[in-house]
Amino acid sequence: MTYQNLLLEQAEPGIYLLSVNRPKALNALNAATLEELQRAAAQVAADAAARVLLVTGAGDKAFVAGADISEMQSLTADQARAFSEKGMQVMAALEALPVPVIALVHGYALGGGCELAMACDWIVASDRAVFGQPEVNLGIPPGFGGTQRLTRLVGRARALELITTARQIKAEEALAIGLVTRVVPATELRSAGMDMARMIAAKGPLAVRLAKQAVQRGQNLELSQACAYETAQFALAFATADQREGMQAFLNKRTAQFNGR
Repeated sequence: MTYQNLLLEQAEPGIYLLSVNRPKALNALNAATLEELQRAAAQVAADAAARVLLVTGAGDKAFVAGADISEMQSLTADQARAFSEKGMQVMAALEALPVPVIALVHGYALGGGCELAMACDWIVASDRAVFGQPEVNLGIPPGFGGTQRLTRLVGRARALELITTARQIKAEEALAIGLVTRVVPATELRSAGMDMARMIAAKGPLAVRLAKQAVQRGQNLELSQACAYETAQFALAFATADQREGMQAFLNKRTAQFNGR
């Protein structure tokens, strides 16, 4: 599958690297790029050998600096609804991928870029990353899930403060409030992401998928229901060859050779 605004490659077996590739536009999300992001998510989801997806932006200035304002400025209300719905679909598709999705953020992650990063399972930021939801500067609220995912990550008060002031925050503050998981030097961002991806890819792939499902679905359930769901996922794992291999390898003091079955 070919893309005009993205680069999608297998950096190593099972490890996909997706780059938004519009550096002259600071990787801004226009309609064509959103469509390609949805296709790329579907491509990764369809690959049974996929283990991890890393998401980043091309160039040294921005992860994604936002949605494409030049394209948005003339939208009617109905067209804006359709544009928001497409963005929501893209973020949901990334969020629903069965494998862990890690955002590697360098430079600006603003508006739609911040929303794209938050749709990933977690964010690793360079020490030069800048985050924000500055849409109110344009006379609009966030439209790709920013009001909801930011609130879930950092809490209601912090989210509302950032959204209504349009204040931009650097990587260390983003780490302190729980928006990002880790901050590394800019020169080490790619290698830090690959190291994390390799760690995940070496684990039982079915177990990783079951665990991600349990975390994602359980957070929207009452605790007893969520724990019951976890029990079901736990039991499912015992019907797999990976469970037998993993436990036998542990008992024999050797490295497990998982095959995803």
